[in-house]
Amino acid sequence: MELHGKLVRFLDKGIEFLGILCENDTMVMPLDISNNMNDFIVHYDSFKQYLNKPNPLIPLSDITLLAPIKTPMQDVICLGINYMEHAVESMRFKNEAFDGKREEAVYFSKRINECNAPNGDFFITNNTSQLDYEVELVVIIGKDCRHATRENALDFVFGYTIGNDISARDLQQKHKQWYAGKSLEGAFPMGPCIVLRDDLDITNLDIKSYVNGELRQNSNTSKLIFDVPHVIAELSSYFTLKAGSIISMGTPSGVGMGFTPPKFLKAGDEVVCEIQGIGTLKTNIKK
Repeated sequence: MELHGKLVRFLDKGIEFLGILCENDTMVMPLDISNNMNDFIVHYDSFKQYLNKPNPLIPLSDITLLAPIKTPMQDVICLGINYMEHAVESMRFKNEAFDGKREEAVYFSKRINECNAPNGDFFITNNTSQLDYEVELVVIIGKDCRHATRENALDFVFGYTIGNDISARDLQQKHKQWYAGKSLEGAFPMGPCIVLRDDLDITNLDIKSYVNGELRQNSNTSKLIFDVPHVIAELSSYFTLKAGSIISMGTPSGVGMGFTPPKFLKAGDEVVCEIQGIGTLKTNIKK
């Protein structure tokens, strides 16, 4: 993969562009290609011949960052309970016994009509009174993947970003599964960029979230129960992971439901998700 750096999608004077962050993430260089990140990922081999043309840099402060991928081509694949300490707090919230074992990965789907932007707003609806946050490492698949092995799984990755898997806990309980509670409109803020695969070692990254400046989640990707190679190899043994597929790797402990009493989100809150080497993703909770 010849391209290096952090890819962004942004708005400048009402027009959407793709670009690369430059000069310690203070400037953006627009790319003279499609402004659709899905197209860029799927047709990367065709687009890469146009990537070496230098363009004038734009100060980051002069543009508006958008979610790197506007609309996923399929539902986002999520992992549930993929950090052991989060498994403990999740079972405690549901008043269920936990045997301390997590022998198989838990997969579920999250419907996203449009990813929420960095610094975007999430509007609470009357459907939930138990809105929660979840910082997660997000994997973007770069080419169709079937029967990957653990050894070659990362060859199919395009890059990595941050996701906030906003969740309505009461809807999860009400419907006895997670689809509705995970799929509220706007409930997947993503960004601020996609870091290309070869530019990030994902095995040892600090992962954190803050609510109104208070540190809530504080862990490391080394604590993933099922890591990225395992997940890609297992999923691709069941079905083809198409280029552009999005996999959200699960959240560590410290979510709102894990506190006694729970600390659910309310209008006026600010959630900041942070992963080392990628950046920060802020979401404003509004009514």
